Amino acid sequence: SKMNSAKKIAEAEDLVRQAEKRLLTSQNYRLRKLMPKVSLYLCSLKTSLLKWVPDYDSAADEYSKAATAYRIAKSYDKSKDCLLKAIESYKNNKSWFHAAKSYEQVPTFPLHLVTNIPRCLPLLQIILLSKDADKLGEVEEYANKACSLYQQHGSPEAAASALDKAAKLTEAKYPDMALRFYQHALEVIMIEDSVRQAAEYSSKCSRLLVKLQRYDEAANALKKEIGLNQQTESYGQIGRLVVALVMVQLARGDSVEAEKTFREWGNCCEPEEVSTLQCLLQAFDDEDPELAARMLASPFIRHMDVEYAILSKNIPLPKGLQVEKKAGD
Repeated sequence: SKMNSAKKIAEAEDLVRQAEKRLLTSQNYRLRKLMPKVSLYLCSLKTSLLKWVPDYDSAADEYSKAATAYRIAKSYDKSKDCLLKAIESYKNNKSWFHAAKSYEQVPTFPLHLVTNIPRCLPLLQIILLSKDADKLGEVEEYANKACSLYQQHGSPEAAASALDKAAKLTEAKYPDMALRFYQHALEVIMIEDSVRQAAEYSSKCSRLLVKLQRYDEAANALKKEIGLNQQTESYGQIGRLVVALVMVQLARGDSVEAEKTFREWGNCCEPEEVSTLQCLLQAFDDEDPELAARMLASPFIRHMDVEYAILSKNIPLPKGLQVEKKAGD
């Protein structure tokens, strides 16, 4: 209601005033009232005589509370401003972890950027406060800042997790941006030599590249993903990745590379995968569109990750012929 909103805004304004006082000693605060220009200069000095050192930690706490109050009142611009001030105070206090966490709070308001995500899933609140499409640049800016602060704190897993959350909330409507988040998360986690987690982020990159039909990049990403799974000896996973890579090569129109892929990694495939790929490659070699279509419609291919299942329906058949698709495909 309007009354509750007004109450929350008043509460937020009071918290902001308290935060401002925290950045000044009581003596500084009186000087600020009397001589604004002089007090601002004096506040920038940390003299050993007067010990005028701002209380950044307390100020950050008050700004964070004010941000929450403004958000509840749906005053999103002011909420974002307070969060930025809280982050700046934490950074001045060299509290890198708390500064990064300020980017990650629980939003309780609907946002058009979010699709099919639980209401209280921890997200990057500050980037979500940029609700308009013309502010999408802020999403990337603040997610990367959160990542950087976590890295400064020595928390690479939290850094990658922040990027992962940003990717999940943008993936449905802005897959290009989500891809950049996943690629950045992969770079961060690779520094720590966490191969299993790197394979997970690599998988997300590969699937998004296929969704975006960037097949040259997808082929390289899948090769990298196969290499990571080899390091963890996840051979069962490699078999399906080989099938995916063969399909990507065929989507690129390069049946020679598709055959090379099968020769190199086919020994990691299950019997069903081997027989399907052999028939599929033979169909392209013989320019047999009907056999190729039948192999691409194999049940296990249609039950792969959705990006690869869709890809199997869109691969150009030999000679460019298209078999009539059944209704519902």
